Amino acid sequence: MNARTVQFLSRQLAALLCLLATAVSASDDASNLQLTRDDLSESDRSRVETTVRSTTDFSKAERYEAMSGGAGTSIATVDQDSFTLFSANLAFSDEEAFKLGDALFEKLWVSSPSSTQASDGLGPLYNARACESCHPRDGRGRPPEGSPDATSMLYRLAREPRNEREREMLANYDLPNFPDPVYGSQLQDSAVPGLAAEGHMKMAYSELPVTLADGELVFLRKPSYTVTDLSYGDLDPTTTLSPRVAPQMIGLGLIEAIHEADILAGADPDDRDGDGISGRAALARDRSTGNIMLGRFGWKAQNPTIRQQTADAFAADIGLSTPDADRSHGDCTQAQAACLAMPTGVQARLGTVEAPDPVLGLVTFYTANLAVPARRQASFPKTLRGKQVFYEIGCTACHTPKFVTRRDASHKAQAFQLIWPYSDFLLHDMGEGLADGQAVGSANGSEWRTPPLWGIGLTKTVSSHTYLLHDGRARNFTEAVLWHGGEGQAARDAFTRLSTRDRRDLIAFLESL
Repeated sequence: MNARTVQFLSRQLAALLCLLATAVSASDDASNLQLTRDDLSESDRSRVETTVRSTTDFSKAERYEAMSGGAGTSIATVDQDSFTLFSANLAFSDEEAFKLGDALFEKLWVSSPSSTQASDGLGPLYNARACESCHPRDGRGRPPEGSPDATSMLYRLAREPRNEREREMLANYDLPNFPDPVYGSQLQDSAVPGLAAEGHMKMAYSELPVTLADGELVFLRKPSYTVTDLSYGDLDPTTTLSPRVAPQMIGLGLIEAIHEADILAGADPDDRDGDGISGRAALARDRSTGNIMLGRFGWKAQNPTIRQQTADAFAADIGLSTPDADRSHGDCTQAQAACLAMPTGVQARLGTVEAPDPVLGLVTFYTANLAVPARRQASFPKTLRGKQVFYEIGCTACHTPKFVTRRDASHKAQAFQLIWPYSDFLLHDMGEGLADGQAVGSANGSEWRTPPLWGIGLTKTVSSHTYLLHDGRARNFTEAVLWHGGEGQAARDAFTRLSTRDRRDLIAFLESL
């Protein structure tokens, strides 16, 4: 048995152990999850294994490395609209659907009733009037930083289960967690006329000094989060606040097209290899089929598909019902009688929901086909040195550089593409410093999904800021790395010991992504 075969079998065994560890509590069997790639011929399999193998040669860029999104990579001139372009390999016949989806993504919804037909249904409680409001130019959100506009950041709310039945519902993935009994699943800081907003987020920062090996002093911002101006009474004593900035939107369809076996193969929930990294696969229920699937989307990988992620955003962020989330009063709870008494935007001639299937389908198509921009300076010596440092200090243990997507992907543009997302899409314990204390689906209060890094170097260009991490506390790459704890502690500590040159080269590499 050769080394390649041993490595392959070891990965499949790890995937099986991961699946058993994460799915054992589910009420139904998760046999629809595939532990091996069933979309490849033997020759394809060998080719894929060779292609995604980790490099040891940092003297030059790898083949196709600059094409982060495969054949769909955008090579347009870099500017503020770099995240708004459709995949370069999108068929001409699909461009109309993309553009219609784009228009709906930017559409401003209004309260009901309205003379503007098919545009009402907003709220009654909401965080934004349009998808674009949270994801400006399809980029990353930011904390308000003293501004009253907190549109691209919100508080997720969740309380502890109260009884055995509720614990069973969580174990069966019937829902990711339980909302606050009064304020629901997130704090809405806006409301339609005649209704009071739920409240407003308040944050404060204290500074934590960190001295690097070369003597540079870095100050980290440690945030504290509270709520002000609560309009409907107190939060439940067990409700947790989890601040979230809106993530960038590029490459989502490619992430959905990664074969689940390739993600499961990277999991090691019991740290059997002893490297201190114990990534866990997130499991979630697909509401459209009832099946348990691999979670991929959201800060805690709580959603298995782009469509489900989109439907949840329509309902919770904007207050619009869709065929996949029939919640015409959005996140209103039974304790909010005035909210439930407000008119909705449901119109009989258009169906039973405010955003009928053409709307949800088109927005889903749009978000699935946003192109990943090409790398910049991927072959420059400084970038290559930084890439080597990135590998040597252990960043790739979680930020897996590349995958080859499914041959049988549901959309041809995403099929059999070599992509470079720099994520394993697994849950990792990131330590007490980044913990929000909120369990979501498979993720506990200190776990987060590894975010993909593609496009991260264009954050300032597209979003006009450099705030990073789930709550935007990090103001630059250095601060983001220094906040890593838990499974990221070893890489973080190695970063602090780097020479000035190595640290700057590493940052140059990140800026090239």
